[in-house]
Amino acid sequence: MKKEDKQQFTRRITQANSTELVVILYEMLLCYLEDAENALKTLEKPSPEEGAFREAVRNARGCLLELVNSLDLRYEPAAELQRLYMFCIRRLAISGLRKEDGPLDEIRRVIEPLRDAYRQVAAQNPAGPVMNNSQSVYVGLTYGRNTLTENMADQGANRGILA
Repeated sequence: MKKEDKQQFTRRITQANSTELVVILYEMLLCYLEDAENALKTLEKPSPEEGAFREAVRNARGCLLELVNSLDLRYEPAAELQRLYMFCIRRLAISGLRKEDGPLDEIRRVIEPLRDAYRQVAAQNPAGPVMNNSQSVYVGLTYGRNTLTENMADQGANRGILA
């Protein structure tokens, strides 16, 4: 995942409600799967790309585990989602061991429809951001000769922990 992607995800997380957080986790997982696939394409023998592949698989597993841990099993679809997530974790392990991209495609086919469904639900969720005391982001863009500069306002001193 590129630095810009991480910054974008971080901004979105600070402004997201609970449903949007699930969408963000799905998108992060898909991004890590893409990283793993790209690393596999260049992987021939032990190389720096093998480390990139392992890191992408580890990060994708972390996203899946977070999705599993966020389930509230008192509600009906949680058990089915848990089974899907566990299937994805097993397929990810197989991909990591065999260094194959087939299982990564299977995970993608499971996660993409879930992401799309959660996007629709997130659009209907009127709840505010989960993080109450985070920095509000107001962004303005300034165009330079060869650059695009992002300016953020409201860099308040009262961020993070409430006193």
